[in-house]
Amino acid sequence: MAEHIITGIDVGSYHVKVAIARVPKNGSDRSIPEIIGTGFAESRGLKSGYIMQSDEVARSIKSAIAQAEKSAGVIVKRAHVAIGSIGLEETYSRGEIIPARADSEVTTTDIEKVMQDSEDRIIDHIPNRRILHSIPLRYTVDGSEVLGRPQGMRGTKLEVDTLFITSYEQHINDLMSTIESIGVYVEDVIASPLAASFVMLNKTQKRAGCILANIGSETTSIVVFEDATPISLKIFPVGSNDITNDIALGLKVPLEDAEKIKRGAMTSATYSKKRLDEIVQNRLTSIFTLVDAHLKKIKRDGLLPAGIILTGGGSNTHSITDVAKNVLSLPARTATLEIGKNTKVKDATWAVAYGLCMWGASDTEDTSTLGIVKQTKKSVFSWLNQFLP
Repeated sequence: MAEHIITGIDVGSYHVKVAIARVPKNGSDRSIPEIIGTGFAESRGLKSGYIMQSDEVARSIKSAIAQAEKSAGVIVKRAHVAIGSIGLEETYSRGEIIPARADSEVTTTDIEKVMQDSEDRIIDHIPNRRILHSIPLRYTVDGSEVLGRPQGMRGTKLEVDTLFITSYEQHINDLMSTIESIGVYVEDVIASPLAASFVMLNKTQKRAGCILANIGSETTSIVVFEDATPISLKIFPVGSNDITNDIALGLKVPLEDAEKIKRGAMTSATYSKKRLDEIVQNRLTSIFTLVDAHLKKIKRDGLLPAGIILTGGGSNTHSITDVAKNVLSLPARTATLEIGKNTKVKDATWAVAYGLCMWGASDTEDTSTLGIVKQTKKSVFSWLNQFLP
């Protein structure tokens, strides 16, 4: 196998992070991408993940790519890109068909048709949105749930429950055109929470049931897993910047000092430690209360044995795991990123960028969660092509 270079671009509200990975020559199909270069830049021109000023965003991305290219010794021409704004939403649907064969055996074509039927039933209810991921949650044949995929089974009715992850068409367009304006072709667009899950969660956690919570600067995203499948995804418009703002107001200090206090880099200042803990815990409690309300909505509150795994820049906040345990009544831990001894990726805030590289290196035959999601991925270009000359 020829050496394969993959680039992942994570355009966050705080930083743009770029990871360049290499899949080793003559590697097996399971070869793990090796990070050979990284770059980051302060994000400008974004608000809660939305592009407000494309030229500012383009400059940030270009700067991060240039750093990554220099450290990797390669030129980036193509990339996989993550989208993580509050515009990401989930929608559920059920599709049903009658198998086409005379002997009622379910074929691959039938599975494609039942997935399409589930999409057809929601498409008129999601105006201005595009489907990024179509994830089959469960199949049934003649009312009986199928463990695994139903090819080869016989029955008079095939049904599927599907999770669709969508985002605004305009936002996807803006992100793609901004990146392509600097000469980089966008190969694919993936939901950020899913990209992070490819490297932050292990098989045991995903099989047992867990939540991956990414606490960013302006948003908190969660993806819920059960039986190794993502069953829910949600973005909340609150993040670690809100903790900083609360500290600034509560302790009456400048924002710059509040940020340092939050990160534990300003210990000599004269403020009440008890008051600081109270401020931080109140905000964290409000964040995890939102998470708990969502778990109640999908009927998974208190029912995820592997608990909540915390990542993102805000996950280093003092006492965060204790607050998560108390509010959610679940085990809680801060995620660690372990991707090899020689990696140039330093911490878990790089999870999305590296997850994009994992996505690019995988194939649809992969039996992991990544493969399950990828084999049902609808190419973002299938609808873009209609606009091309």
